[in-house]
Amino acid sequence: MKPTSILGRYLTKQIIFNFLAVLLIILGIIFLFEMVERLRRIAGRDDLDIWFAVQLAVARLPKTVEQVFPFVMMIAAMITFWHLSKTNEFVVMRSAGVSIWGFLTPVCLATFVVGVINITLVNPVAADMYNMFETLEQRMETRDPSAMLFSDEGLWIRESIGDDKVMVLQAKDLHQEKGKNLLLRGVSITELNEESKPLRQIEAFAGVLEKGFFDLKDVKIFAAGQPTKHLTGLRYNTVLDVGKIQDNFVEPEAISFWKLPKVIEFYDKSGFAIQRHQMRFWSLVVSPLFLITMVLMAAVFALRPNNRRGGVMFLIVGGIVTGFSAYFLSQVVYAMGTSGNLPVALAVAAPTIIVGSIAVSLLLHLEDG
Repeated sequence: MKPTSILGRYLTKQIIFNFLAVLLIILGIIFLFEMVERLRRIAGRDDLDIWFAVQLAVARLPKTVEQVFPFVMMIAAMITFWHLSKTNEFVVMRSAGVSIWGFLTPVCLATFVVGVINITLVNPVAADMYNMFETLEQRMETRDPSAMLFSDEGLWIRESIGDDKVMVLQAKDLHQEKGKNLLLRGVSITELNEESKPLRQIEAFAGVLEKGFFDLKDVKIFAAGQPTKHLTGLRYNTVLDVGKIQDNFVEPEAISFWKLPKVIEFYDKSGFAIQRHQMRFWSLVVSPLFLITMVLMAAVFALRPNNRRGGVMFLIVGGIVTGFSAYFLSQVVYAMGTSGNLPVALAVAAPTIIVGSIAVSLLLHLEDG
């Protein structure tokens, strides 16, 4: 069946309408629970009001919705298929010679488009909102209305400064003053050669990250075989900026899909572990296909002739069990990929391949029957 045909457009409208309806209902339920939790946490705080709780709840929504997004699509597909079976529209389509694969083509195409829109348009907005949530959490914990996403335990970061040298920077404390330059205290910079042997060490009482360099104050330079140098100030070139350092403290979920490749490339050159960011990026790339597998699995339970004779309970129970099983499998494999126990490609593709294979096999059996 062509997706542009009258029947194809009808099925596309059905799945999209049901998806939006289920999504709005889930959003409302999640928001209510989030508001209750945030109000409980700010209770007794004179410096926080209900508007702050609303901001926290709204900013937290994308993270929670992303976790249940496959369930939303699966529930929407089950409602769509169940309605078509209940009204005998599915039987009429089959009687007209439409195969189950022709029937599912426009639905799967619409699902794929929804997945693409999610990662290309919705994800950047959701990442910014989750970033805002983490910032608000930081401000609530530190009681500092201008606090940013920087660790109180200091900073450790590594940067390549040549073909055969790297720089390891440590700062005991850092914060951003009124959204301007980043201030570091207790700065220590160690330069290493390709064999990880120290070449020289630079220590400074404080430093400010400007555009393209660190402006260090009260500097001491130590090098083997040379006397210690004392300088009142030193400009140390760097490719770091506030955004890259801030990314070192935020979750991959708070980084936009479009920014992740550059972040991964930077961390890879700097010698940092990149499994979490790679898993995040490629799981987003594969997510439209995973949504399609959830729709196919929904078709297994909903496209049955016995739905008018008590099959609703089978539909509900089977869908819930299948959805949670697929989610549990994806989370286990995701954790194994993040920890490095599985290759990133296998960890990303395995849930989609397994669930999709099972769904296709069952649909082939249903088609033959």
